[in-house]
Amino acid sequence: MRLIARSGDCVARRLTMTFGLLIALLLLVGAGSLITARMADDLHSRVTGRWQPVLRQNTKVRDEAVALPRAVRTYLLTGDEAALAAYRAARDDPFTTLAAARRTAVPAARPGLAAQERRLRAYVRVADRQASARPGGAEARRLTTEASRLFVDFESTNKALEARLDRDIRRLDDRAHALLDRSTVAIGILLVLGGALAVFAAVHTTRALTRPLRNTVETLGRLASGDHAARAPEDGPQEIREVARSVNALADEGDRLRAIEREHATLSDTARAVGVRIRETLNTEQVIDTACAGIGEGLDADHAFFLLVEEEGTAVHVARAWRAGAGLLPPQEPIPPVPLEVLRDHYRRGTAWCHNDLPALLAEGMPLPGGPGSFGRSGLPPDARAAAEALHLVSVLVVPVGLGDEPLGAVFLARTRRDRPWRPAEIEIAESMAAGTARALHTASLYKQETHLVEKLQALDKAKSDFLSTVSHELRTPLTSIVGYVELLKDEETGPLTPPQQRMLEVVDRNANRLRALIEDLLTLSRIESGAFGSSKEPVDLCRLTTSAVDAVRPAAEAASVVLETRCPSRPLVLEADSDQLDRVLMNLLSNAVKFTPRGGRVTVSAEARDGEAVLCVSDTGIGIPEAERDRLFQRFFRASNATEAAIPGTGLGLTIVRTIVANHGGEMEVHSEEGSGTTFTVRLPACPDGAASR
Repeated sequence: MRLIARSGDCVARRLTMTFGLLIALLLLVGAGSLITARMADDLHSRVTGRWQPVLRQNTKVRDEAVALPRAVRTYLLTGDEAALAAYRAARDDPFTTLAAARRTAVPAARPGLAAQERRLRAYVRVADRQASARPGGAEARRLTTEASRLFVDFESTNKALEARLDRDIRRLDDRAHALLDRSTVAIGILLVLGGALAVFAAVHTTRALTRPLRNTVETLGRLASGDHAARAPEDGPQEIREVARSVNALADEGDRLRAIEREHATLSDTARAVGVRIRETLNTEQVIDTACAGIGEGLDADHAFFLLVEEEGTAVHVARAWRAGAGLLPPQEPIPPVPLEVLRDHYRRGTAWCHNDLPALLAEGMPLPGGPGSFGRSGLPPDARAAAEALHLVSVLVVPVGLGDEPLGAVFLARTRRDRPWRPAEIEIAESMAAGTARALHTASLYKQETHLVEKLQALDKAKSDFLSTVSHELRTPLTSIVGYVELLKDEETGPLTPPQQRMLEVVDRNANRLRALIEDLLTLSRIESGAFGSSKEPVDLCRLTTSAVDAVRPAAEAASVVLETRCPSRPLVLEADSDQLDRVLMNLLSNAVKFTPRGGRVTVSAEARDGEAVLCVSDTGIGIPEAERDRLFQRFFRASNATEAAIPGTGLGLTIVRTIVANHGGEMEVHSEEGSGTTFTVRLPACPDGAASR
């Protein structure tokens, strides 16, 4: 320990020596292990690669040779030619195996293989004579005796070689095992020595490092548990002293960051509260008041000014002023206007401008370092310097306010105390609050414009409705006279009419009625838009109204060669409704169906009670409605493109009025159509309980 205290690098040197010895021992053990493994592998390769193959081939030769006398004896005993054929097929197999064995055999085994071949060939020569002898004869018996003796000689030679090969293989295995045993002992001794050295080095090194490290670890634990004042003692070896200094530096940095975080959290809460107050109003003046007071108070400024860009102006004037302790000040110009080009240059930079020693700049008349526009080139103008000196401004912060490409104004914050400079966290929050103020001003401006636009549109719509109502009323009076006189003429009250005159009067009467229907639609639409459209409800029989409407439309259908069908129940279908308005719904739907159905087509109208509702359906096989235009079908003055192309007359008001009447009766209306195939309108209205009276 005293040695460690005297030398700053002794721990590193000791560890280097210790680990060097350990590495050397490991290398020695590894080298011994590799050499041993190599030698054992070489012995094993000799056994498996050279001796064992010869042993297997020697056994194979014996197995193949044994089949020869068996086949010959079978032939001689039974005279079976198949056994003779088997002998001749297997006769050369042992010699082939012997030749292969001699090529790969170790030198010590080659004489034994050669001796086997000589004895086997001697046997085969006799066996060939056996194969030629007559089975059961004396010659065959004599040759059999001789062949048996020769084959026994071959077998004894084969087994002798096999025994020798077994002895050699066992000898090589014994050598390999002995080598492995000796190597294992040597490696074990080296490992014991290395382990002892490692334990010795670990004990001594641990004693030198434990105490200062324990102190450092305890300090880290205290810091982790929340004791931010804990610091590690800087003693012990140089390396540990450096660790302790690093721990203490991290603790100091943590204290600094926590202080910044607390400040940032406080300022964020302030900014959030100011933002909420700003967003509570859509009035521009109130937004400016709240922003000026909230930002000034929230950031602990002594002065706060809100500068606002005016339309067609070249200078930016103070719109609001706030002072600590006094609040919002009466309208005045505490600081002179700022040139618009200065504010635009500042806004394009996208960052706040801050200086914490303004009196020094004013005293020297220097340009503002990093200042926007002319302020950065030539400094503040004389009136601005005088205003700053009069207000005793020391630290100033200017944040542009804008949205899009053009600035809306700026927030000017100032402090008169030298011990309160603007900090980075305060500048960041000021920029955030200025951005929120810009969005609030933009929203308030849009709301003001939209409110003005809505008022203009409402006035324009009222003027249009009044105009339609007035014109419709003015047209209806003379039109009534025209229709009356036409009826008088058609009744020949003034004298007989010629056929051409009758046709002319019919044209006049037909167009007058079309014009009267158009005027009625316009008047109805005017009442709907003004909110004066109502319904006088009483019990009504929908079946009777349907039959009446069909009878009224039938002449037009017959003239257009359109078949008109009616499907109504035999009993009344009663509902609370305005009969005139329901009749108008029926007439409109039926006349449209007839009008848009070509010759030979069919129009079907049905009424039925279903689930407590009266359901009215009007279907036709007409031109249908294009799919892309169905969503606009009930818009006023809308007409389908295929109807316009076919020059079918109409105003586009009928379905708008029909849907309004249905809605006033608490009902629903659906349409299903396919262009070129036809259209079905379905109206569902609340039905009266059974037994209600109707008219």
